[in-house]
Amino acid sequence: MILGFDHVQLAMPSGGEDRARAFYRGILGFDELAKPPELAARGGVWFRAGSLNLHLGVEADFRPAKKAHPALLVAGLADYAARARAAGCRVVDDDPLDGYFRIFLDDPFGNRLELMEKRAP
Repeated sequence: MILGFDHVQLAMPSGGEDRARAFYRGILGFDELAKPPELAARGGVWFRAGSLNLHLGVEADFRPAKKAHPALLVAGLADYAARARAAGCRVVDDDPLDGYFRIFLDDPFGNRLELMEKRAP
């Protein structure tokens, strides 16, 4: 029986931890989690927002995820879009989808993220 997700992991290039922090902490508002000592030496950085855990792991032959993506449910979608645009992030407005407004944006490494906000009934 599957109970739920523990975390979502995205890849990043070696040495990108500070850029990840600026984006995931600074723009999206995640809190940083300490990695277990046995994993910290591998690089990467872990984040949490509410019950969502997002891990960025170093991949030697890094290629950004351009199609596959996590979809984050948010409140205040317009604020997220404005902060991302102000920071120079690529933000793509998309058509509403069955009760949601949504945008796509790229993290500093080119990984695609979807932000969704429930529409009022």
